[in-house]
Amino acid sequence: MARVRYGARTAAEAAAARAAAAKLPDIWSTGVVALWETDPDAVAAVLPPPLKPTGRPLVRVTVSKVDLPGYPLGAGSVSVAAAHGATEGWYPLVMPMTHERALAGGREVFGEPKKLGEVVVERDGLVVGARLARHGIAFVEVRGAVSGALPLPEPAEKTDFYFKFLPGVEGSGFDADPVLVHCVRREKVRKLERITGDVVLRESMYDPVADLPVRRIVEITLGEKTSDQRGRVAERVSAEALLPYVHQRYDDPAQILDGPPEGSV
Repeated sequence: MARVRYGARTAAEAAAARAAAAKLPDIWSTGVVALWETDPDAVAAVLPPPLKPTGRPLVRVTVSKVDLPGYPLGAGSVSVAAAHGATEGWYPLVMPMTHERALAGGREVFGEPKKLGEVVVERDGLVVGARLARHGIAFVEVRGAVSGALPLPEPAEKTDFYFKFLPGVEGSGFDADPVLVHCVRREKVRKLERITGDVVLRESMYDPVADLPVRRIVEITLGEKTSDQRGRVAERVSAEALLPYVHQRYDDPAQILDGPPEGSV
C-alpha cells in the first residue's frame, strides 16, 4: 500500500523533524519600530490580570519584512508595556501576519494573538513608510525619513506576555484553565537607523488601537535584526478574570460600541 501521509509518523521521522528545527540559521528581518507614550488609563484598561502597567505608559509598534528562505513574511505587532511581578515586558494586542504558516505555531504553542493581515515596509532613498492593515483599513501607519545611523545595541533579551487558552466547546468559558506565557526573545541587531517622522492611528472596529493615542513619540527606528525565542508557562490564571478580555483575540464588530476607559479624555 502507498504511504498514507495523514497516518502516524514514525519515531525516526519525528526525531528528524525536531533535529531540523533545532538547526535553523539566523533569520533576519528589516523593520520599523515606533515607540510612544499614551494615556496611562488606556494601558491599564487593556491589561488582563495578573499583568499590571509599568511606570511608563508605552505603546510599541513593529512592522517587519522577514527573510524566510523562499517564503518572505510580513510580521507586525502592537503592544503595550506591562509587568508580571518583577518581570517587565510587552503585552501584544494584535500581531498581523501575511501568511497562515506564521499563525498556527504562534497561536497554538505560545498563545500569540496573531491574525492574517497586510504588513508593508517600504523605503525610497531616505523616505520610509510602514503600515499594518486588516479589513481594508491601515489602522497603524508610520511615516518619516532616515535622519542618521544609530550605534548598535548589544544582544539583549526581551519578554512578551501571552495568554494561552481554548474557548469552551459548549460555547462559554474555557475548556481548561488559561495560562500566562513568558516568551523570551534573544535579539541581535546588525543595522539601526533613526527615523524622524510620525505615527498615524486610524479607526477600526476590528483593531481599535486608536484607543491608545500618540501623546509623545519616544523614538522611531529602522533596523535589521534576528532573534530566537523560548517560552514557559509562568502561572495558571483565573478564567473568570480573563474572560472579559477574550474579545481582544477575535474580530468583533460590536467593539465599535465600546466606550473609552473611565477617566480618559
